[in-house]
Amino acid sequence: MTPILFYGVPAGCSFGSIVALEWLQIPYRLCRIDMLSEEIRSANYRRVNPVAETPSLLTSDGRLLSESMAILGHLAPHGVETGLAFAQGTAGFDRLNQMLAFLNTSLFGGFSPLWYAYEHELGDEAKAALQGFGAAQLEKAHADLAAMLGERPYLLGDKPTLADAYFYGIARWAEYHGVPDRASWPGLQGLFERLRDDPAVRFAEAIEKGEAAVSNGGFQGHVTLDEALGELRQAA
Repeated sequence: MTPILFYGVPAGCSFGSIVALEWLQIPYRLCRIDMLSEEIRSANYRRVNPVAETPSLLTSDGRLLSESMAILGHLAPHGVETGLAFAQGTAGFDRLNQMLAFLNTSLFGGFSPLWYAYEHELGDEAKAALQGFGAAQLEKAHADLAAMLGERPYLLGDKPTLADAYFYGIARWAEYHGVPDRASWPGLQGLFERLRDDPAVRFAEAIEKGEAAVSNGGFQGHVTLDEALGELRQAA
């Protein structure tokens, strides 16, 4: 079975998994899930992901995975030979997991109160409090990440890894919320700009926008949720 990534729009953190799949050059398909519609909360999608979130991955052997870190960990062995990931038991493997964990908790977590304030009807005082808290968390997360990056062109060295794919998918949210000003950390801004010009990132952006997208990887087209569920039933 060709894997299916269930990705969320608009602006889902599943973006990083699309970039990773493109970089890894393995066959995959996509299933588009509108996070602002009832589809993501439907009984059908909860068969894919019981907590009604994206991303989810239907693996080649018919299993379902959710959470970006689990999906990237599942895909990582395909990237060991190219340096996109590292063999288990090596220092690189530990560094990659450490970076992914930081991005998931500190960077993603900093945006969470901003998304909540954006998506919910709140009083002015409550909204301002959430936005202030999120902005402060993001300032710290970006400062810490800039210190980890140092003078390197990518998060873990001279070449991109799966951590950079995940970073871009989250870091771009600053454009939605107006904070933080990434230019305050030239190293991070440079990393963001390098990734923005990457063909896999441009492909993922076109996919999200529903535009014509040219894959340099193993993309084999979209399937509907019903089609994906049919394959899931057959694999059971």
